[in-house]
This record gives sequence, C-alpha cells and structure tokens, in this order.
Amino acid sequence: MPHPDLPLPRLIAHRGLSAHAPENTLAAVHAAHVAGVDWVELDVQLLGDGTPVIWHDANIRRCSDGRGRLADLDLATARRLDTGSWFSDDFRGERMATLEEMLTLLDKLEMGINLELKVNRGRDPLALVETTLPPVMEALPPARCVVSSFNDTALARARALAGPESLALGVLFEAIGRDWQRHCEPVQAFSVHADWKRLKQARAREVVAAGYRLLCYTANDPTAFAPRWQWGVEAVISDDPARFIGHLPDA
Repeated sequence: MPHPDLPLPRLIAHRGLSAHAPENTLAAVHAAHVAGVDWVELDVQLLGDGTPVIWHDANIRRCSDGRGRLADLDLATARRLDTGSWFSDDFRGERMATLEEMLTLLDKLEMGINLELKVNRGRDPLALVETTLPPVMEALPPARCVVSSFNDTALARARALAGPESLALGVLFEAIGRDWQRHCEPVQAFSVHADWKRLKQARAREVVAAGYRLLCYTANDPTAFAPRWQWGVEAVISDDPARFIGHLPDA
C-alpha cells in the first residue's frame, strides 16, 4: 500500500465548508481553514479551452448566475460568472476558481486536499488527468494530497504518470460491490471512498482488512454515522465537519 503513514484527518470539508459558503470556491476553502478544518474535498474539471477549474456539475446553472455547459466556456467567459450569490448575498462577486488559484491558496494555508477528478459525461478523462496532475504534484507534498475518481480510465492514467510513493489514489464508489478490488488493485489504490448511507459493515471490514484506507462521503449526521467508525472508517467528508466535534472516536 502507498503512504501507509499518510496522516489523514478524521474530518474533511466537502467542496470546502459548503454548509457555510458556496461550494468549490476559494471562499469555501478559507471558511474551512477558519473553522479549523485541515483538509478539503474539491472537484476539478476542464473548461472548453482546457483550463482546469474547481467545479462539480457538468453545467453552470446550479452554482452561478449563468446557463449552459462548463465544456462550452473559455476562461474569460467563466470569469464573468458570479459563483457566490446563489448561496448568499454575502458571497456576491465570488468567481470560479482555477486549479492554479486553488493550489496557491492550499499551499499558503498548508491545507490538505482530496481532489476528485470529475469526469462528467462526454468529457475526456485523459486530458483531465494530464492537465491537472502535474501542477497538483508540483504544488503540494504527497502527504497532503489524495486524488480520487469514479473513473477507472482517469485513475489508470494518473497511476501511469506517478507511482504510489508520490501519489495517493482513491477509488470512489457509491455502493462498494463484490468486485471492488478489480478497481483498486490495478491502480495500486491508497484509499476507498464510499457513500456512507450505502456502506455495509461486512464490506467495510473487508476493505480495511485488505489494507486500504476507508473514507465516507457525504455525512452530516454524526449520530447516524457513529457505528461506521467501529467498522474501520478513518475519515468522513462532510458539508459541516463541526457537527462531528464531540462525536469522534478516540484516536
């Protein structure tokens, strides 16, 4: 297993502190830092001109004042979008963050990141990896970065570009199926990331026994989540990690 001593935190802020700031923005990462959260989970995609940006959806409607597909935008057009006021007037004028801007902020704040390679329908996973991975690895030390994806092609290309000692890869699942290891073994995965509501105890214990680190997304109810700590879950990705304070297992 790569990075057996990589110091994962118990709590990771989902798309930044997305319960209190617009998701996947510089503001959301600042908010997580102020709240004392050391790691964030963020999504990266490419604009139509090839610029890597921090964004989740295939379109821009939900989290901006614009309409249309992310793949149809160039950077100049994306820069004109307001990506904060949909959440609150307090964030009016927030702009879509480029990967470069986000990495600069994370380095400045000495924060860790779980970066999801977001391969939406019709997008090229190879182009995403080849554009995204080099600047990520240049900006952040291996101990502060896990790169994850649902997409096997993206993960395979990432592993081809970087060995397990220099890059921790996480395999994303909704429900972890019986064949989960066929997704993890070829890419020498570091971690398995699962939907907490669909995680089964037997499968969780199987993952941990095989030597993988187990993370769950996106949990916001610490009481309902609590039994999963005993199954071997190491970290939780939450919109509001502060809810878990006082509900964490002993170190």
